Amino acid sequence: MSIKCKAVIFSTIVVLAGCDLGDQPTRTLANSVAAYDAAADYSALARSADADGNDWFRLAVDAREAGDTATARMALQQAADLEFSVARIALERARLAVVENDPDLAISTLQALADSGFTAVGMVTADPLLSSLAGRERYDALLATLSETAYPCQHPDRFREFDFWIGEWEVRDAGGQLAGTNLIEAAHEGCVLVEQWQSATGGTGTSMNYLDHASGEWVQVWIDSGGGQIDIRGNLTEEGMLLAGHIHYTANGTTLPFRGLWTPLPDGRVRQFFQQSSDNGETWQTWFEGFYSRIER
Repeated sequence: MSIKCKAVIFSTIVVLAGCDLGDQPTRTLANSVAAYDAAADYSALARSADADGNDWFRLAVDAREAGDTATARMALQQAADLEFSVARIALERARLAVVENDPDLAISTLQALADSGFTAVGMVTADPLLSSLAGRERYDALLATLSETAYPCQHPDRFREFDFWIGEWEVRDAGGQLAGTNLIEAAHEGCVLVEQWQSATGGTGTSMNYLDHASGEWVQVWIDSGGGQIDIRGNLTEEGMLLAGHIHYTANGTTLPFRGLWTPLPDGRVRQFFQQSSDNGETWQTWFEGFYSRIER
């Protein structure tokens, strides 16, 4: 059996199927794991002139899964010496510490990885071994820090300023006539609010609403089925979310000043008030006034 085949035979049947086994009998994966001698594979791989970091890393994983943590650690060091992925090696070392019932070392290893700039918190939380550390104070604090770095829009209060608009709504005009329904959802880990409007008359529209972190302003970019395009920005005020900019009518090529105000009302509804100007902002005309009531499912 070739060295490379030997190094990975217990990790995947697919690789085994591609190996040149010569006259050796085919073995099941279960039998291979039961008979696995990680130390022997380590010695064989050490004699190989073309073994790379990935070979050593795969051997480390196989050795850990076979219960030979000493060989796993030596294989990981070989992978590190060959400049294999720093993050993957650190995560595997943390798994080894968990297997060896040393949670403090596992958490310290993860902390060092985080201190180096690692932010992929999902790789930690999705790992069965590493996630078993949940409930330990240092681990939970580490995950909270990683989460803040990986998903920065989920935490600062400014990103939550428009959350009062999130929901599924029935929208009526000032006279009580049904204007349509609107679905507002947070997306991309809280970095954007996506609006999906369905008019009672059949029209549709979508907007993206987000905090422009560089300017500190909220932005709405809207497009509807009639070619209407709205680009407005602003901030939360005492009256509500006030955004101003312009509206463009694709059908006739007209661009006009435009502004919108969203106000949360004491009864749980939201008032949406749009205005446009035909004299460059000297006077303003009501474009739409709607009152949002939540649709309970």
